[in-house]
Amino acid sequence: MSENVFPLILAELKAFASTAPSLTAVQEFLVELIPARLSYYNWTGFYMLDPEDAETLVLGPFRGAPTEHVRIPVSQGICGAAVAQDQTVIIDDVNSDPRYLACSLETRSEIVVPVHAHGKVIGEIDIDSHDLAAFTAADRAFLEECAKIVGSYVERTGISSKA
Repeated sequence: MSENVFPLILAELKAFASTAPSLTAVQEFLVELIPARLSYYNWTGFYMLDPEDAETLVLGPFRGAPTEHVRIPVSQGICGAAVAQDQTVIIDDVNSDPRYLACSLETRSEIVVPVHAHGKVIGEIDIDSHDLAAFTAADRAFLEECAKIVGSYVERTGISSKA
């Protein structure tokens, strides 16, 4: 069961983040680690708020099929909704949600988790799955903890997403 892997991934992420040279390194580590351990995480990536335009998310490190959505207005898509609402969004069937910005015909479900630093949203972790209703409450708790580790890294180091 995937839930048994969550604590191991979190421990590895915490250990790596304690000595990582940059936010990008932390993000790269996570987007490599998660899909290697969780087969139903078919697209794993970060979108970060543009420091020059807080109303736009910019694609960061990711693993999975290429996407045309390299910049997403906060007013659009499930990624935009997670930032605008400042909460995790889980969509069991992306084809039934009019907000979904299609990236891959194989994507069936999605979870988007905001990343916070200094009390505000700075970006998000976005995961797509080829399975319907792939994400459970355990996935949500796991990814929210990953987001906390990333946000804590930013707070502790003062390193921005441009580093």
